[in-house]
Amino acid sequence: MEVILADYLGFCYGVKRAITIAQENASSDGKACTLGPIIHNPQMVERLRNEGVGTVDELAEMDEGTIIIRSHGVGPKIYAEAKKRGLELVDATCPHVKKAQLSAKALVDDGYSVVIIGEKRHPEVHSIFEWSDGKAAIVETEEEAEALHSCAKLGIVCQTTFSGAKFKQIVSRLLEKSRDIRIQRTICTATDQRQAAALALAAKVDLMLVIGGKNSANTTRLARICEEKCLTYHIETAEELQDEWFDKIEKIGITAGASTPDWIIKEVYKKCQNR
Repeated sequence: MEVILADYLGFCYGVKRAITIAQENASSDGKACTLGPIIHNPQMVERLRNEGVGTVDELAEMDEGTIIIRSHGVGPKIYAEAKKRGLELVDATCPHVKKAQLSAKALVDDGYSVVIIGEKRHPEVHSIFEWSDGKAAIVETEEEAEALHSCAKLGIVCQTTFSGAKFKQIVSRLLEKSRDIRIQRTICTATDQRQAAALALAAKVDLMLVIGGKNSANTTRLARICEEKCLTYHIETAEELQDEWFDKIEKIGITAGASTPDWIIKEVYKKCQNR
């Protein structure tokens, strides 16, 4: 049985940066916390908790200490509230997400009606929406794009981990909505690379294993892409592997979301090699 790793997989720059920032601000007294999970990987969040970085859902849960803004970013009101509460704020927002946030703000400031292409419930999309001063429309499908009214000036930004192919499809529906359109393709390079590499590998193997948090949007998207080419399983850890998956399988491909730690990928790879 041959086991092949995708050319691009696992931690991206923004996630590595966020994890490093969190570790540098760890506290043994429990006074360092991220606002929400710093990345969408339960195993990494648990490891950070053991290293002295907790998690809170609301700023109201902290009376003092250090609040770390997670990689998905937050709106400007959170920065103001943290300052008002006297909390030390450390910003681990992914630079690509920050670019999308500021692009939305600039478009609104320039008088454009803004559309954010992305998943409505994703925290990154919510943060971009907040930077648009709550004025943007969030579009997740071609049908939703088609339903939008025409406007004089239309500005478009995108969730950094959104599907490149789906972005193009939705934009094609938006082009008829205005004569003055400004498009900011804020999908990050790491997302493009991982999706392309996963699709290429899935076309060459009998089975794909996609590793990453079940709550990770970019990992879930990788699994959907791979499902188009071959049998695919989305797992979080090696413990989820089942013997019957590998009956009559000759080639296994492995990819992982941008928030999946190296040690989890290695465990899955080793267990597959030992079958």
